Amino acid sequence: MKNGSLIRLISGPVAFLFILFFVDLEPGNHYATKMAAITAWVAIWWLTEATHLSVTALLPFLLIPILGVADSKMVAAQYMDQTIFLFIGGFLLAFAIERWNLHKRIALSILSRLGKSPATLLAGVMITAYLISMWISNTATTMMLISAVIAIILEVEEQSLMPKHKDRFAKAVLIGLAYAASIGGMATLVGTPPNMVFYKTYLDTYPDAGNMSFFQWFLVGAPVSLALLITAFLLLKWLFLRGTAHIRFDTSYFTFSLRQLGSMSYEERTVAYIFGITAVLWFTRTNIDFGSFMMPGWEGIFGAHANFITDSTVAIAMAFILFLIPSKNEKGTNLLNWTEAARLPFGIILLFGSGFALAKGFEVSGLSNWLAGQLMFLEHANIFLVVAGICIIVCVISEFASNIASIQLALPILIAIQKATDIPPLTLLVPATLAASLGFMLPVATAPNTIVFGSGRIRATDMRNAGSLLDVAGIILITLFSLLIGNLIWQ
Repeated sequence: MKNGSLIRLISGPVAFLFILFFVDLEPGNHYATKMAAITAWVAIWWLTEATHLSVTALLPFLLIPILGVADSKMVAAQYMDQTIFLFIGGFLLAFAIERWNLHKRIALSILSRLGKSPATLLAGVMITAYLISMWISNTATTMMLISAVIAIILEVEEQSLMPKHKDRFAKAVLIGLAYAASIGGMATLVGTPPNMVFYKTYLDTYPDAGNMSFFQWFLVGAPVSLALLITAFLLLKWLFLRGTAHIRFDTSYFTFSLRQLGSMSYEERTVAYIFGITAVLWFTRTNIDFGSFMMPGWEGIFGAHANFITDSTVAIAMAFILFLIPSKNEKGTNLLNWTEAARLPFGIILLFGSGFALAKGFEVSGLSNWLAGQLMFLEHANIFLVVAGICIIVCVISEFASNIASIQLALPILIAIQKATDIPPLTLLVPATLAASLGFMLPVATAPNTIVFGSGRIRATDMRNAGSLLDVAGIILITLFSLLIGNLIWQ
């Protein structure tokens, strides 16, 4: 084992033991100190990746009961929370879309109409990735589209219409793919794991608030992500595509590829219908307040137990239906089989659970209350500075750690800040959640960044230059939209 790896490995347990035996955060309440020690170990291993993130995710399940903070039953329940089923259902829908090539049809349909110049082709790639990643993880979106984007680059190079700019064009569309895949996930609750981590934490911490649903998130997440998408496009166009406005491409490649897919199959149409129905059910589950009138949500038909139904129920119900509908073109199979379902990323499910377990530990140990007391100095701070500062910190952490890890570490602290300041909870939690998706600077910051960097056509400096500017723009946009639009919606 290399020295660096050994240092990373032992640093977590050393910090854990030091806090456990030499720190007393709250005299008379040793559980707060114990929870702080557990969090330090988990945080260090997550940030340094001393072990696989999913292996580290097992630590809360082991340490919280061993130290007497909470029993195993309570901790285990966090690892299979209902929000995790929202994630599972979303992935199953994505597997069906991928199996029947619906994503390819969407991509080629957009590119055949927009791929007439370098700038419009970049826009086509980014719009495609953005729309798909609103419903499918950014990693899956990038993996689905990377081969098509590389084929586009090769086709452009073969046309030899822009010999002086072809390297910069390749960088623009590859970076654009990665950025758009991360940005699209910000728009919906199911688009990216940090959003679902926030959703569960918020519902547990503020169960009587009643002001967060799929639709209410979309009212803020969609404008932020759309503004950031446009900013990213203009930034990449300025950095890489200057002097290419006169160049025109032959779009026959995209048209030919689309024709090769043939007309929509029965399976494609059915998956598209079910996907559309799922989106409608998510948007209309709860009451929608239009100011002058209230549109009742469909969950009301369940009467007294309407609150038993969640967005997770919708996701699993629609995925379940896919398992039951037979395929016409592949006899003996259904639109979704267990072969696809077995690809579920179990490691991410563990990551979800560990974050929920840490949040529960903060609550039952009293660590949240202790943190709130330490943060009283923020009570009279300027709200814009507080929110912008939170976005900066979370964004910086997400450049070096996974976006799930960064938001899981941040949310318990933000809840403590909220209790100390009486700032509306969503005013703090939503901007931080959105900022966790920003990591645009480093190739290792997000999975999409790593995937496109692996093409060998991008230098780290290219991503750093574009990403640093986009991170700053994202922090500004998230702060402004959250405070100006969000507060109107969440009042």
